[in-house]
Amino acid sequence: MQNQLLIGYDNRHTFLNRLSGSTKLLCFVGLSIIGMMTYDTRYLIGVMVFSLIIFHFSKINYRDIKFVVNVIIGFSVLNLVMVYVFAPHYGVTIYGTEHLLLGSSQHYFNLTTEQLFYEFNLLLKYTFAVPLALIFLMTTNPSEFAASLNKIGISYRISYSVAIALRYIPDVQNDYRTISLAQQARGFEMSKKAPFMTRVRGSIQILLPLIFSSLDRIEVISQAMELRRFGKGKKRTWYMAQKFKSNDYLALLCVLVIILIGIGLFKVNGGRFWNPFN
Repeated sequence: MQNQLLIGYDNRHTFLNRLSGSTKLLCFVGLSIIGMMTYDTRYLIGVMVFSLIIFHFSKINYRDIKFVVNVIIGFSVLNLVMVYVFAPHYGVTIYGTEHLLLGSSQHYFNLTTEQLFYEFNLLLKYTFAVPLALIFLMTTNPSEFAASLNKIGISYRISYSVAIALRYIPDVQNDYRTISLAQQARGFEMSKKAPFMTRVRGSIQILLPLIFSSLDRIEVISQAMELRRFGKGKKRTWYMAQKFKSNDYLALLCVLVIILIGIGLFKVNGGRFWNPFN
């Protein structure tokens, strides 16, 4: 079986890989914050198109992230359904009008254009955020990212912990795949041929040995770092340290312009929401 990582760094020799880890972090956090704050559909569509274009240039193969994307889609759909179940009139409250599509005004679960529009905005938020997160995770060298975090003032202890966490993601995936293959070798069918609930039960059974193997690895790493007196000094040097280049400043400027446009729309709309029903 081909050993493919679900999520992990791979140098695909794109301009995104050459950007500093700090640049990608600041861009990701900035776009995520402004995107989650605003409910201007026009702006969200623009940011979504921008993120999809950047994702295309990242050269990330869909088959490498298919499982993760499917899981995110499942949780997103579940969240949208739960929003409607628990607050079916929230869109009416926000936009101040009511245009019925299904049901009557007295019915609790009536469907309105305002509610659909509100949930469409939520869908846009998920759509633009997922590609940005995948780009950040799969184009950022963990060691270089840790050095960049320390460069912008974050403690090297925290920076190193983040780097270890990023490096540990592919290891967890490999352990999960190894345990899954071992289960199948013992006769427990977990392939696509098995029923869905059978695969769910098999996945749950994998969690316990995966947790124990993870705890063992954490113990080994912590002992190795302690033996090397990690954290005793106030500073440390970084082999993968990378200075800001012209492309980094250009990327930050581009994202800053996008953020300023979003902030400007707050004033134009008189708040976070764009109301097309007025």
